Amino acid sequence: MKTLSALDQHRKAYQPKLPPALRQGANRVSLKTGAATEPLKDKDAIKQAFPKTYGLPLVSFEASGSDSAADKPLKVGVVLSGGQAPGGHNVIAGIFDSLRALHKDSVLYGFSGGPGGLEKGQYEIIDSEKMDAYRNTGGFDIIGSGRTKLETTEQFDRCIEVIEKLQLDAVVIIGGDDSNTNAAILAEYFRGKGLSTSVVGVPKTIDGDLKNTHIPTSFGFDTAVKTYSELIGNIARDARSARKYWHFIKLMGRSASHITLEAGLQTRSNVTLISEEIEAKKMSLDEVVGLICRSVKARAAQGKNYGVVLVPEGLVEFIPSIKSLIAEVNHLLAEKETEFSKLDSTDKKIDTLAGWIKTDVVSTFKSLPKSIQAQLLLERDPHGNVQVSLIETEKLLSEMVSARLKKDADYKGKFTAQHHFFGYEGRAAAPSNFDADYCYGLGSVAAVLIRNGKTGYMASIRNLSKGVDHWEAGGIPITMMFNMETRHGKLKPVIQKALVELTSPAFEELVKHRDAWEVEDAYLFPGPIQYFGPSEIADAITKTLMLEMG
Repeated sequence: MKTLSALDQHRKAYQPKLPPALRQGANRVSLKTGAATEPLKDKDAIKQAFPKTYGLPLVSFEASGSDSAADKPLKVGVVLSGGQAPGGHNVIAGIFDSLRALHKDSVLYGFSGGPGGLEKGQYEIIDSEKMDAYRNTGGFDIIGSGRTKLETTEQFDRCIEVIEKLQLDAVVIIGGDDSNTNAAILAEYFRGKGLSTSVVGVPKTIDGDLKNTHIPTSFGFDTAVKTYSELIGNIARDARSARKYWHFIKLMGRSASHITLEAGLQTRSNVTLISEEIEAKKMSLDEVVGLICRSVKARAAQGKNYGVVLVPEGLVEFIPSIKSLIAEVNHLLAEKETEFSKLDSTDKKIDTLAGWIKTDVVSTFKSLPKSIQAQLLLERDPHGNVQVSLIETEKLLSEMVSARLKKDADYKGKFTAQHHFFGYEGRAAAPSNFDADYCYGLGSVAAVLIRNGKTGYMASIRNLSKGVDHWEAGGIPITMMFNMETRHGKLKPVIQKALVELTSPAFEELVKHRDAWEVEDAYLFPGPIQYFGPSEIADAITKTLMLEMG
């Protein structure tokens, strides 16, 4: 039996709010279809790859006022894919409640451990008792998640065997860009095999890099970044109290800096590094270090030997010289794997690698602290690449800042660094009211799409900055989000990651204030997520969403 905290007990009673079109029930929603859609680029290649599901129209929902049809029981499978994101349980709750409202005998199957559970036929039936134990809670522990990629026809055919055995009307895949790419591929394959089973995706990732005009934000971002911002605010308060430490804080977001940008806006940290800006300006590692040193020196001149630096997880891959170095190291370790594995010490490996590296990047390698050189040699990911999350970028920067300051005759302050990495702390947090509502709504949208036989769609709720009473529900064809990218040496259709746009209102807000924040103690202390109380606190949205949507 699941033990509930006092907060969980109160959250069980919370009834998520739905967009207006869904409030009368999933059986009282009419679908309006727009014009055929297409991706922004690589149209011919994507059309060729998805002949059955290319060019689907956008779909918007309206309350119909009357039951549009007699419903039969539906059998639906749900998959949680990839890393945790707050609110996933509420997506499942939205699907569950809508299916049961359509017909009391509808069944929801939860596939265990991610996409691999669908392939292997590992599932459990989610009943009312189980669902009620997880409403408005964080984590993915109701059925677990996984990162299995369904890529081969053999895997697809095994999924079909499971689907036909259970007689599923639909499969809902809750995941990020790769997982929803998978959803589109499955939808296409199923249609090509004459299978009527729908595949619907739901946009999930705390990194915030799955968004576009129709997907204003992925679920989980709101809660995760508020959780990190609380911790950053606590550290800033401590720094201002102790007055002796510079805190270097690495934040989740390998491919994009959305979390770091939002946390910077919420806390007004002294230095907020944005990977996309550093790449656009072609900044060297030395220039990034110099940027931090500028703040350290300016604050030391005021007697402030403390501060906060926010560092995106994937920063090193956006610094051109480091990016080239990592690519060279990946290539060499793959090419000379046998020879390299025979070396019996880290020192020998570092020295040998330095001798192999091309002359145009070897100086970058030698400029790195030895501890970071060693981290470039750590266990590779399944594709043979450096695991960037294992590189302690926050320590790299602080060590290089310290070394430069020691050589600076004009610097009279005292520099001592503390290091933090906030990642798992936010991924499974109890969802904010926004994420609880948003996720429940997305689950309900998925159920309506399924009821209407839609496949290859992603659930969408728009107009999120205006309050739930103005939210607009519908579906977006996944193929319109595709572009062609090289993966494992081959061009493949994938959902394009949304990076921080340097012309966006959110980034421009940071630029507007950061010179002052570098020097001043302008810190904000967001505190913990509030679930009860005034709406402007309990139902607050992120600053990014507010600035970008108005």
